[in-house]
Amino acid sequence: MTQSTKKIKIIFRHRSMEMGGVEKVMLSVLNNLNQDKFEMTVLLNLNQGELRNEFPAHVRKVYLTDGKEDFSKNILLQKFQLLKRKTKLEKLQKNPQIIDKEYLKDEYDIEIAMTYNDFEPVLNSTNKKSKKIGWFHSEIDLPKLQPLVPDILKHFPQFDHMIYCSEKIEKIMHEVYPNLQYPKESVIINAIPIEEIKKKAEERITDFPKSPVFVSVGRLHTRKGYHKLMDAHSQLINEGFEHSIYIIGDGEELPNLLAQQKKLGVEKTFIFAGNKMNPYPYLKNADFFIMPSESEAWPLVIAEALILQKPIIATKVGDVENMIKDRKTGYLIDYKTEEMYAAMKEFLTSKNLISDLKENLKDIEKEFDNQKIFNEIEEILLNLAKTK
Repeated sequence: MTQSTKKIKIIFRHRSMEMGGVEKVMLSVLNNLNQDKFEMTVLLNLNQGELRNEFPAHVRKVYLTDGKEDFSKNILLQKFQLLKRKTKLEKLQKNPQIIDKEYLKDEYDIEIAMTYNDFEPVLNSTNKKSKKIGWFHSEIDLPKLQPLVPDILKHFPQFDHMIYCSEKIEKIMHEVYPNLQYPKESVIINAIPIEEIKKKAEERITDFPKSPVFVSVGRLHTRKGYHKLMDAHSQLINEGFEHSIYIIGDGEELPNLLAQQKKLGVEKTFIFAGNKMNPYPYLKNADFFIMPSESEAWPLVIAEALILQKPIIATKVGDVENMIKDRKTGYLIDYKTEEMYAAMKEFLTSKNLISDLKENLKDIEKEFDNQKIFNEIEEILLNLAKTK
């Protein structure tokens, strides 16, 4: 291979591969970047999560430590393994040269941090010649993010390029921190594998409640709003509006949500289904989709629900108002229990509203242009590689 046709070496850094929006974005980029132009590696801190074996064959995967899936089933031994893993990661964090010499054994033209948690490892790489890209998915003014903000701000100017996954994320960043020294920036929305979603949605499922059913997909974190949704659901059930809510996802908030579920007596109607490798048949078979989040960027799951032509209730967060036209292709609400309650009640009682939404969703997939997204990413990478 001549110098002019030499592939650009790219490494993507990320913690692990639990089911989530960022992980799906990374996989879609890895699957669609031109293999003739780019040689791709992924470095995971933990070889962990439902998507850990979903990388395309042409991508090299390297990991620093084993995932929980590979741990002993013995609780005591598992605790020891977790402690050993934590110690190892702390050592590697302090000595990034070990990662570069013993794990990667290679140098890269471009290093990409997939979230703000990956900023530090990328910036601490001993490869000082590489160009560094940060990918930012968070609303910087979110109260729960504030303890991490000083570090995030410190890292921003050190990147060569920052990619935001929504216009709103970029706008908030500049409004709240107008004087920060920003690197070159781009907004790249998430790509949607339309044909794959439609094909996977055809899979047959048997473990699903009777209509009417609202489905939601998301990690079980407080910012996803499931505690508020459960209160709204309980109120509707108590008033005689029969329906089920089916939550696909897992996370640290599950014990609190299960306690709330028991207290409200909605164990049979507010269902925690755990993670599903293929959530699409559940989306397809549901009557409605609901996203009660306190904060999001450009939520992939909204696009997936639109592709499957589901009437959607969603909070006005991130770029959702750009994705959904209120009362035309979905129903937008504020992050309040009473608004979730009112919207669900309307979905359960207004046949005209639902039929109008379904009619307007028939040609919705024309609004998604994946190739444009991958072309934009490639252009950023090629331009950065040229400036080395």
